[in-house]
Amino acid sequence: MKNDQEHAILAVHGRGLDGMCAGCRAWWSRLAPYPCWQVEWATSRQARTSVARFLGGVR
Repeated sequence: MKNDQEHAILAVHGRGLDGMCAGCRAWWSRLAPYPCWQVEWATSRQARTSVARFLGGVR
């Protein structure tokens, strides 16, 4: 997965006024509490990438 795809997921899957995920409702007509699994996945990928960049491959 590319970094721009993670940004696209985070841009679409935002919190609705009712506390549900607006992206899940718009794309799949599904009521899912925010944060949905797509948001959790995208944020974990971003965190993993930033930590790896910070550590610079040091183990």
